[in-house]
Amino acid sequence: MAKKRGKSVSFDAMVKFFMRQYDIPTKKDVNSLIARLDRLENLIKTTAGSGKTRRTSIKTAKGKTSAGKTPATASDMALKIIKNFKKGVNFPTLLAKTGFGEKKLRNIIFRLDQTKKIKRKGRGIYIAS
Repeated sequence: MAKKRGKSVSFDAMVKFFMRQYDIPTKKDVNSLIARLDRLENLIKTTAGSGKTRRTSIKTAKGKTSAGKTPATASDMALKIIKNFKKGVNFPTLLAKTGFGEKKLRNIIFRLDQTKKIKRKGRGIYIAS
């Protein structure tokens, strides 16, 4: 009796099977990676140009900039606002006046309290020392 032959497998199907089995990237995969890399390079180029102007002033030996003023830090800004309120300022008001995020402002208040620049009058009320 004649032996029954199974379906013949096409060469394309065999190649696709091996490519999937051994994680071999296709031309489409490589092209999508190249496109993503190009987008990332363009993003880096555009952000790198704007990042150069962040701190251009040169500091002198006393810590002042060449313009004669020290740059205002976030802590300085918050302390200045707290000093404006003689009876104390609460957290929501301070949050609205500074425009900082909640986490950032909490960290600033903690740091100012640790350095004894402000006092905690009550829960959420701060006075300059």
